[in-house]
Amino acid sequence: MQQDWNIKSRSEACDATGKPFEEGETFFTSLFQEGEGFRRTDLCEEAWNARAADPEAPAFFSSWRSKFEPPAPPAPEALRRDDAEGMLRRLIESNDPAHTNTRYLLAVMLERKRILRPQPSPDKGTLIYERAGTGETFIVADPNLSLTDLVAVQEEVSTMLSGLSAPPAADTITADDATSEETGESSASAGVNGSEEAV
Repeated sequence: MQQDWNIKSRSEACDATGKPFEEGETFFTSLFQEGEGFRRTDLCEEAWNARAADPEAPAFFSSWRSKFEPPAPPAPEALRRDDAEGMLRRLIESNDPAHTNTRYLLAVMLERKRILRPQPSPDKGTLIYERAGTGETFIVADPNLSLTDLVAVQEEVSTMLSGLSAPPAADTITADDATSEETGESSASAGVNGSEEAV
């Protein structure tokens, strides 16, 4: 079944009360599985506590706590569509199953650059990231690639990024990385970075 892997934007106000978040305020993000996609909600602490006390509140797929950061001012130029992040955004928007492996590798590259922060996921086949600065949620399938597959996908990504400087060596997936992936110790599931905490 093909999933909807669209990018989920962070709210600037509590989805329950409508009250705008203030800089540094703690808020809670939840993802709910609906059909073949996901719905995101952002709640202030008061609304989160009220939800926790409601025995009929729907169960969430994933949830974490963050500190609200005001959105950065618009960049003077539009987002480049040929860099790693731009490519990942484009491939997520396309939702083409043929690019599942490429989306995964690009997400790992951006995690290592600390652009994407891993968030808790109850499903080993689904990686959840929050974009530093914007708070956007990126949902990426984990294809559980073999070492041979990883090498092939790296070559594909390098080709797609041709015209730019070659991807840094630190972004290359090594044999050790592949071993850790195969044993279930992916970097995305190792913990939560930055100011986000699982709840």
